[in-house]
Amino acid sequence: MNASQKAYDQLIARLKQAALLSSCSAILEWDEQTYLPADGASHRADQLSMMAGMVHQEATSPETGDLLNELESASEWEEDSVEQANIREARHEYDRMTKLPRQLVEELSRVATLSHHAWVKARKENQFNDFLPWLEKMIGLKREQAASLGSEGQTAYDALLDEYEPGATSEMIEQAFTPLRNELVKLVSAIKESGIVPDVSLLTRKYPVAKQREFSLSAAEKIGFDFNAGRLDIAAHPFCSGIGPGDCRLTTRYDEHHFPGAFFGTLHEAGHGIYEQGLLKEYFGTPVGSSTSLGIHESQSRMWENLVGRSRPFWNCFYQSAQQQFPEALADVAQDDFYRAINDVRPSYIRVEADEVTYNLHIMLRFELEQALISGDLQPADVEAAWNEKFTSYFGITPDTPANGCLQDVHWSAGLIGYFPTYALGNMYAAHFFNAADSELGGLDDLIARGEFGPLKEWLNQKIHQHGKRYRANRLLEVVTGETLSHVPLVDQLNRKYGELYNL
Repeated sequence: MNASQKAYDQLIARLKQAALLSSCSAILEWDEQTYLPADGASHRADQLSMMAGMVHQEATSPETGDLLNELESASEWEEDSVEQANIREARHEYDRMTKLPRQLVEELSRVATLSHHAWVKARKENQFNDFLPWLEKMIGLKREQAASLGSEGQTAYDALLDEYEPGATSEMIEQAFTPLRNELVKLVSAIKESGIVPDVSLLTRKYPVAKQREFSLSAAEKIGFDFNAGRLDIAAHPFCSGIGPGDCRLTTRYDEHHFPGAFFGTLHEAGHGIYEQGLLKEYFGTPVGSSTSLGIHESQSRMWENLVGRSRPFWNCFYQSAQQQFPEALADVAQDDFYRAINDVRPSYIRVEADEVTYNLHIMLRFELEQALISGDLQPADVEAAWNEKFTSYFGITPDTPANGCLQDVHWSAGLIGYFPTYALGNMYAAHFFNAADSELGGLDDLIARGEFGPLKEWLNQKIHQHGKRYRANRLLEVVTGETLSHVPLVDQLNRKYGELYNL
């Protein structure tokens, strides 16, 4: 074994040690959002703060820096090799982490836990002012974090964005969003002018929660989520947590009188879970054993939720089962009426329940607001008014309650500033990937209609999941599809689907 290989093995061992500590925190965070008694929030905040400090200490050890220096001076690492990618991404993360004081890392973790519980209560009671002190604390800490992380010429927001979409900038995102926004506005207008209004009341009939859970679990398993290596629970805001090899946790939420929420939410989180389960176990704890970016992660969840789950072929396969599961609600409903209802396009308050066409406008609104929050152009106390004003401008309706407005998302309570743009990026990536899979697999519609989801899942495993962070997002897109990121594939898909639904 030469000196470089020895140093590389030592680096990998250190990375895996830090990842094991992080996975312990992930379990505590999952429990916090699923089963933790409300009175345990303060103690859990102390636990997670301590764990965050321990992870930070492990991840920023001088020994790791010395190993990276030694490995970067070696010349035998081939471009795009596993070793080169692990060294490159380990350096990127090490440099980010060493800029952050341990005390700040611990405080961010502590406040995120307490802030989350304050958000849950404030959302339930529709009281933005009850959450405001915690939002002010969190935004202050995120500004401090951005100041620590920022490099010359980088905006404070971009310093935070880099955690979720490495290498991306707000300018690049705005360049992608602007033409997408223009095309979506045109499509929404055309749909409104069509005069076609699906009957969505059939989705608010009685759908017993136990039956919803059974049906959602069956669909998630059918598309490829392995419940021997995962589980599904309830949380205030749906999420997926990849704890580690063989342990992936999904959550959803149920409403007896709203079928799409839990069902499509479960498909969405199962898409995240399939990605987590598709990472190579032998690389756990290393960059190549971790997801590329949140934009790529969202491409997987949005693909299974929308491009598969809301498609006509999917319901050609599943609708008879749905009628059997929910006879009281669906026995007298034609499949085409159901399909039109689940693909109804109209302005709505809740992002996670929005249709495919208006969804990205929800993201753009949040992208603009959180940039202003971090720059200081918007103060936390003004968020509710700014949200409502911008929402009215985007959608032509004004949120009737904070829970339907600025309190609907968990992200800001958890300090996830810079996360939101990745959802719209994910939609664009998904369109590229779906087209490539459709071409290479000889037509996905027929496979989906027959309930044969394995070929698509395996294609995603091989083309995307198993690479982890071997490639950055744009490079991965190029390797898989030969294309660069564009709004065109997504707009083309939406125009085809909704042109048929609304006779455009």
